[in-house]
Amino acid sequence: MYTLFYSPNACSLASHIALAESGLPYEVRRVNFAENEQRSPEYLKHNPNGRVPALVTEKGTLIESPAILAFIAQSAPDAKLAPLDDPFEFAQMQGFNSFIASSLHVAYAHNKRGYRWADGQEALDAMKRKVAPNMRMYFGMVENDFLTGPWVLGEAYSVADPYLFTMADWLEGLGIGREEFPKVADHYRRMMERPAVQKALSIERPA
Repeated sequence: MYTLFYSPNACSLASHIALAESGLPYEVRRVNFAENEQRSPEYLKHNPNGRVPALVTEKGTLIESPAILAFIAQSAPDAKLAPLDDPFEFAQMQGFNSFIASSLHVAYAHNKRGYRWADGQEALDAMKRKVAPNMRMYFGMVENDFLTGPWVLGEAYSVADPYLFTMADWLEGLGIGREEFPKVADHYRRMMERPAVQKALSIERPA
């Protein structure tokens, strides 16, 4: 049994969806950011960064979305969540997931997490002003260079897809319509039709 620590509207949604796709036995535990649970001694034992996701396995705890997504895919080969038999395509998937983690997610984090990089209201406001332009720039790269369609890796669905879905889910909160990026918007709609996505969202965003 795997245990995924998550928070609603966080990047942990990607790992939640991947687990729901995998067929692996798992449970999810919410980390309540409003009550600062991510900084509790109990949670910091799992993730010293005080962030989500964290995946508890029989061998220990994994952190960081690209690592967790790859682990899920490799642990459930029958689910075909990654091109496990092709080192080049697997590396392409990892490259895309690393791009999300190091570029897209970081650009988004400057909106509310600017204190990680700077002090002073003027600096924080300057970072916020760059969030929408940077997100448009990076999603333009996804649209024009990375998303070959219908999935990130072309015809084969992979754990890169829930990661992209999670990032695209955040766009409208920044005042950016997904329809600015037709292929991304189409990908988002098809993801919403998947039972695993509906299952994860029903838990993280109950009606």
